[in-house]
Amino acid sequence: MMPEKVVPANIRPARMGDVKEIHSLLKHFAGKGLLLGRSISSLYDQLRDFVVYDDNGVQGVCSLHICWEDLAEIRSLAVAADKQGIGIGEALVKVCLEEAEHLGIGRVFTLTYQAPFFRKLGFHEIDKRDLPHKIWSDCLHCPQFPDCDEEALIWLADNK
Repeated sequence: MMPEKVVPANIRPARMGDVKEIHSLLKHFAGKGLLLGRSISSLYDQLRDFVVYDDNGVQGVCSLHICWEDLAEIRSLAVAADKQGIGIGEALVKVCLEEAEHLGIGRVFTLTYQAPFFRKLGFHEIDKRDLPHKIWSDCLHCPQFPDCDEEALIWLADNK
């Protein structure tokens, strides 16, 4: 039997009460080296950046972090292992891209180990060196720095 596809109504802005669940989900994947972990403090500081998939608790999370006038980043995309493959990640990213468009942000990038997933959503490769230096401040805190093998991809609102 095929799993049921995600219902967008289950996606909503993150709330204060979600922070510990978001932290736990991100910590799980950070422990596997699949994404950069976030501290509880940073989650509270940047809570407005996050959307969650809520199905009797936070089962998925994604963040749209504004970097500059016309540039944002998709960060902290994670979906609980037992909820993967049913479109939750795709729906979370699409909500973030819609928010970027609503805000007038035409370029959204991501640094990822899951490049094929993002290519399906209209992202394409860019050279990390083309990203503003401001972005590298997060990289300095990553255990993979300076030998990061994540791929840089960008989505352009004009090329949907």
